[in-house]
Amino acid sequence: MDYQLVIKFWRKSLDDEAFLATLEAQLSTALGEAATLDGYDVSAKEINLFMFTAEPRPTFRRAKDVLERLGVLHSVSAAYRLVGGAQFNSVWPTRMARKFTLP
Repeated sequence: MDYQLVIKFWRKSLDDEAFLATLEAQLSTALGEAATLDGYDVSAKEINLFMFTAEPRPTFRRAKDVLERLGVLHSVSAAYRLVGGAQFNSVWPTRMARKFTLP
């Protein structure tokens, strides 16, 4: 697992955090061995979901299906980096206008 994939949820666009448990269970099922979930980082403005994967783009495509089913894709941005790396490569939205960063 050479990459860390981060899915960022903007809190102001979410009704509440209750979906996180459902999200994690559905992602585990959808991703199987392709990714290892590594927890959350929660702040006042965003929730970041971390996972490790060898193939970040195909992994996000599979995760995207889950996000669409749960109705939260509109409040998400996602990017990946090499494990231990500093520079992110954006994968969602496809025309990311701003640089992906973590708090």
